[in-house]
Amino acid sequence: MYCKITITGFFFTILVENKSGMVAKDLISEVIPSLKTSDLGQTALNWMEIFRVSHLPIVNNQDFLGLISDADIYDMNQPEEAIGNHALTLFKPFVDEEQHIFEVIGLASRLKLSVVPVLDSNNHFKGVITTSDLIRHLAGISSMDQPGGIIVLELIERDYSLSQIAQIVESNNVKILSMYITSPPESTKLEVTLKVNSGDLVSVIRTFERYNYEVKTWVSANDSMDRFYSERFDLLMKYLNI
Repeated sequence: MYCKITITGFFFTILVENKSGMVAKDLISEVIPSLKTSDLGQTALNWMEIFRVSHLPIVNNQDFLGLISDADIYDMNQPEEAIGNHALTLFKPFVDEEQHIFEVIGLASRLKLSVVPVLDSNNHFKGVITTSDLIRHLAGISSMDQPGGIIVLELIERDYSLSQIAQIVESNNVKILSMYITSPPESTKLEVTLKVNSGDLVSVIRTFERYNYEVKTWVSANDSMDRFYSERFDLLMKYLNI
């Protein structure tokens, strides 16, 4: 199954099998606390520092009142007072507990959230998903921890054909485990990164070149692959503002 998500400058087309942990309710953090209006601003700041987030939910029983950020608390100028003593304009982004992980990532990216609140069908608060947990799950479902190799193609957008790329790879008895596409704002070209199930990439690369594809780079050694993923994740973190 192919799934697609857009994250500011990234277009992910990921080949995944039926796996658990793909919907919001399966990703909820067991450690991130929620705030009450009676909690002090300083308490919220302390928790944000401990859990390395910049947002926390404010909840009244099961009612989600909104997210508060560290910037909101600093703007109060009185962190020793209860949060509820201040007229805060809270925003209320959330996902339904049955929404797909890609929709959760999309919301976190658009709004630059460090946590994403999750509500059930009755609009009851269920918890939050941290952006760091989203990244770990994304790595898992995109087969980044699986053995194999990586091929990066560079091509003009109008020349992009997922079916042809897949056909070329599979004609060499190799399978695509995952792929994602980056589209730098200043470039007219796409970078198509393929993760395949074989470390022997010579025949695949030759076939791509025979079809006039430009192979920008390729990686098969595990140590090089670690560096490759590190560089790509650093770029993704920049876009997600983590």
